[in-house]
Amino acid sequence: METNLGTRQARGFQLGRLALTAIAPIAWGSTYYVTREYLPSDAALWGGVFRALPAGLILLLVCRRLPRGSWWWKSLVLGTLNIGAFFALVYAVAQILPSSIAATTMAVSAGVLMLMAWLLMGERPTRWPLIGAGLGFLGVAIMVFDGQSQINMLGILLSLTAMGISGLGFILAKKWSSGQPILDTTAWQLVAGGLLLLPVAGLVQGPPPALDGQAILGFGYLSIVATAAAFLAWFSGLRYLPSATVGLLGLLNPVTGVILGTLLASETLGVQSLSGMAMVLAGVFLGFLANRVQVRTSDRDQAHATVSSLDQHSLEQRVACPERPQS
Repeated sequence: METNLGTRQARGFQLGRLALTAIAPIAWGSTYYVTREYLPSDAALWGGVFRALPAGLILLLVCRRLPRGSWWWKSLVLGTLNIGAFFALVYAVAQILPSSIAATTMAVSAGVLMLMAWLLMGERPTRWPLIGAGLGFLGVAIMVFDGQSQINMLGILLSLTAMGISGLGFILAKKWSSGQPILDTTAWQLVAGGLLLLPVAGLVQGPPPALDGQAILGFGYLSIVATAAAFLAWFSGLRYLPSATVGLLGLLNPVTGVILGTLLASETLGVQSLSGMAMVLAGVFLGFLANRVQVRTSDRDQAHATVSSLDQHSLEQRVACPERPQS
């Protein structure tokens, strides 16, 4: 009975972690539409600053702790990979490609995350996550090259570059952040990335662009929801879930982008694109299935360990207090 209760609690915790982590790719999927429709089109670097720095400062005010020791240079490295370079590239991609296409190409990050986790942390991907990633890749290809939109290959290249550097940054963050509060490390990365972008934006693009009320609201949404809250959820998932599972949850990013681009931006979504979206969602489901299998295996191993411990204890009792022979 206690074992069944523990199993249900473990599954409940895992479901909660999956749901929390899913907030990130869903929020990121909305950034393409918001950027394309409401933000200035010629300020990619300043867009990264306006998105990262306010989010980082808000989280820093909450945690009230500065980096110590090696975390000064680690924050700079992670801030560059996960925030500075990534945000600038995503901003540029969102202005070059339609929202649905921009979001969809980033889905390839699921495979990159698995590869980086394997190379840097020894997390060898299992069968179901690999199949899920394969379905996701195929779905992405179907959705991107459906003939409904003109494909700008520069935008695709920039998107793939952003995917590669962020995949590396996410796994390094998981490797380095063990034992550190997630709120602290997220705040440090965001502040570092925003500060690194600040002088580059001034040198390359000149003074910051004038923002109207619409742009201010857009940057407010990107900074608070799609950055501060989303990165906290994402790094929490990376800490407590397998990297392969987190990567497959990232496939919700293109699904969100496609849905918003279709419903709000009047972008075309044909039968081929719908088929691709179904394959992407199937990949996410396989990641969820793999996580349930892992929880069940862990529960079974724990039960076996408990039984073995009881058997050992019983044996020790018999050795210490042997039964008296019957007269």
